[in-house]
Amino acid sequence: MRIEHDLSRFKQIVRGKIRQNLRKYVTHGEMIGRKGRDLVSIPIPQLDIPHFRYGKNGSGGVGQGDGEVGTPVGSPGDDEGGAGAAGSDPGRHILEVEVSLEELAVILGEELELPRIEPKGNDTIEREKARYTSIRKSGPESLRHFKRTYMEALRRQISSNTYVPERPRVVPIREDKRYRAWTEVSLPQANAAIIYMMDVSGSMTDDQKEIVRTAAFWLDAWLKSQYKGVERRYIIHDAAAKEVDEHTFYHTRESGGTRISSAYRVAADMIERVFPPTDWNIYVFQFSDGDNWGEDNEKSLDLLRGDILPHVNLFCYGQVESPYGSGEYIRSLEHSFDEAESKMIAVEIENKDGIYACLKKFLGTGV
Repeated sequence: MRIEHDLSRFKQIVRGKIRQNLRKYVTHGEMIGRKGRDLVSIPIPQLDIPHFRYGKNGSGGVGQGDGEVGTPVGSPGDDEGGAGAAGSDPGRHILEVEVSLEELAVILGEELELPRIEPKGNDTIEREKARYTSIRKSGPESLRHFKRTYMEALRRQISSNTYVPERPRVVPIREDKRYRAWTEVSLPQANAAIIYMMDVSGSMTDDQKEIVRTAAFWLDAWLKSQYKGVERRYIIHDAAAKEVDEHTFYHTRESGGTRISSAYRVAADMIERVFPPTDWNIYVFQFSDGDNWGEDNEKSLDLLRGDILPHVNLFCYGQVESPYGSGEYIRSLEHSFDEAESKMIAVEIENKDGIYACLKKFLGTGV
């Protein structure tokens, strides 16, 4: 239908506008507060909704009189903008459109040229599904197996000598009817676990946590598009670490010193107890300003090397720039691990503008 074609075209225009402004959305995170259950409300500037425009009666124009050569087509007052007296007509406003998180993830993947993720390990059973795998002699007519019914009727008529090849007519009776039967089978679905770790020591500010929050939103969107089930866990730490809920993760006030090893211990214990690597695809994202108690560096690196990296698909470290942190921890990671061999990626995020490049590097490996 024409209206469906127009709607499809309008959706394509909206999608194009989102792609044009994706870097701005990623950078500023303005749509996170607009997130619903499965949809995100996105402000789209400079987009007109198709609508009818009516002229003024008796004002002349095309189709109303002879007219004169060179007369412009249009109505008085069609000019947009410019100076003039106050009027009563509405102006142009930013349009808000709702986009599913799944479609948003597709756009993100296209713009960042992200590869599809290849799940590893055994899959986790997510649900049961009915599959038609056998035939029975009774059942609802909606499940009648016409081919098997015909074959049973033909076999019966041939064996009883009632089948006439010159007049090949096969009429099933009640005893000939066959029906499809189902059995419940388990469908394995690849599941993923995301573990977020964030430094909430005294050197981390609200600006740094806003960067973490924005990055996590996009990381969630992409990984949910790759897996049927995604579990998220949150760990905060200063000199000590603990698991918290999502709200606490983003709203804890900063204080105290820094021991990164405390967060690694909690994460390693969580992987062992809750997310066995044989059943889960595990992604760990750590955010810090790079400040760590000097004597704790070796402990942290040993825990990362022995208890975390061997069990995860990917370990990503994002170092946000802070006016108070030393920023040295990323150097320790770079000197201790080879990204190509260790599944570890380290990125410096100077400000919100760095989120876009951070996502591309974090997710560009396709693991």
